[in-house]
Amino acid sequence: MLRYLIIIASLCLLSACADRTITEITPEALKVGTPATVFAATTRAREGDGSYGSKRAEALRYLELTVSIPPTHTPGTLEFSYANPNPKKQFVLADVTEFSGRQDLKSRLHGVDDVVIFVHGYNATQTETAFRAAQLSHDIGIPGTILIYSWPSQARGIGYAYDLDSMLFARDGLEQTIRFLRSSGVKRVILIAHSMGGALSMEMMRQAELREPGWSNRNIEGVILISPDLDVDLFRSQMNSIKEPPDPFVVMVSKKDKILNVSARLRGTADSERLGNISSVDSLAKYPINVIDTTAFNSDAGSSHFVAATSPALLSILSSVRRVSSTFGPDRPGIDVLVPPSERSTDGATEIVLTETGQAQVSTP
Repeated sequence: MLRYLIIIASLCLLSACADRTITEITPEALKVGTPATVFAATTRAREGDGSYGSKRAEALRYLELTVSIPPTHTPGTLEFSYANPNPKKQFVLADVTEFSGRQDLKSRLHGVDDVVIFVHGYNATQTETAFRAAQLSHDIGIPGTILIYSWPSQARGIGYAYDLDSMLFARDGLEQTIRFLRSSGVKRVILIAHSMGGALSMEMMRQAELREPGWSNRNIEGVILISPDLDVDLFRSQMNSIKEPPDPFVVMVSKKDKILNVSARLRGTADSERLGNISSVDSLAKYPINVIDTTAFNSDAGSSHFVAATSPALLSILSSVRRVSSTFGPDRPGIDVLVPPSERSTDGATEIVLTETGQAQVSTP
């Protein structure tokens, strides 16, 4: 019992024990900061005060959010406040437009070829997700339009079980979002998912494949799972249902991910690894994926569970790689340039261990 009390206490500390339901909209922030547009598709229910919290909605809603990025922002940091934000130093929500339906969003996306969908993980609010997507896009220089898929996380340290159910609840909405984008004329959809969002993305692709074999490869240009909170055996089962996964298919891991260690304990599997902190790719050898080990950047990162977004050194490398591939077009996402297809395994998994100097050491099981 003591062990579980310690875990719950740790999760509470991770969520800062603050009132995260408060979101101030400050249009004046744009006089100071740099605007970033983040679209949203959400299965969160709309509350009476207009906010989107943890309750589950029966239908998708679509929004356009304008985020102000502070002039003092440095790569890898995400400073914000739930009340009285300072636009000179913090990310600020400057505007929110709620669309009456899909047609309004379709009109806003007219002429857009590339959309990057960011799927958040456990213990996240909608505004925090918009801030993180804007920060990641700004720091790496991700081209294309950014859209967050905001599923109904309880956004509480002790809400892990609720979030697990919400993640499964949200599978249909994510699939509907991708189908809508493709039917609206978007040519390329990139899926970037963090933590439990990786489990959501895999479950979504699996269910779509069972109905329409080959759906994922036809509709998703590339998949990047960052620190996926996902059982390895479950991932293998999901991949077995996806005969032709999107290419590239990238899994970013860190052996020092502390949050995934807590996740394993909560599930009673403390002796096993999660997909996001695997020490070996041997069990994944037959799948055509790239596993990128970012452990070397753990000490530089603000979060061991989100090294890709909080390590200034790694962000600098990813930004440089992105500039090599200037668009998310036919040349593939920039992150794929880390290891050109000619250096990857043609039969299965490729392991890429990134060093602090930015070198990529490539091996296959």
